[in-house]
Amino acid sequence: MKNKELIRKIKFTIFSVSAGIIEIVSFTLLDKFTDFTYAPCYLIALILSVLWNFTLNREYTFKSSANIPKAMFLVMIFYLIFTPLSTIVGNYLAETLHWNDILVTLLNMLCNFILEYLYDKNVVFKGSIDTKNK
Repeated sequence: MKNKELIRKIKFTIFSVSAGIIEIVSFTLLDKFTDFTYAPCYLIALILSVLWNFTLNREYTFKSSANIPKAMFLVMIFYLIFTPLSTIVGNYLAETLHWNDILVTLLNMLCNFILEYLYDKNVVFKGSIDTKNK
């Protein structure tokens, strides 16, 4: 049982890193090649990474047969709270305190990684973990 959870955490980490790469690359491209301020760059990059991460983690990490629209709705609730908070804080750090935009994004990504794992495991896929193909 402990091995299974360790493997689940490793998979979540690997998929989150891949989503993080998508987020940081898309954020950097938007930041460097558009006139967008921090907030729109962050929001677009976050949406791309969330879609990627949800798809892989539902299929391979949590192996869930949960209703996809319901699971996506629960993820949307998470991001309806996380996104405004992280955007406001990130925008304040980047635009007001003049912290490096990429550093701020990396800090947001770290918070997202920890909170999303806990939320996915205990809310989104609770009761449906390892039910796919059963």
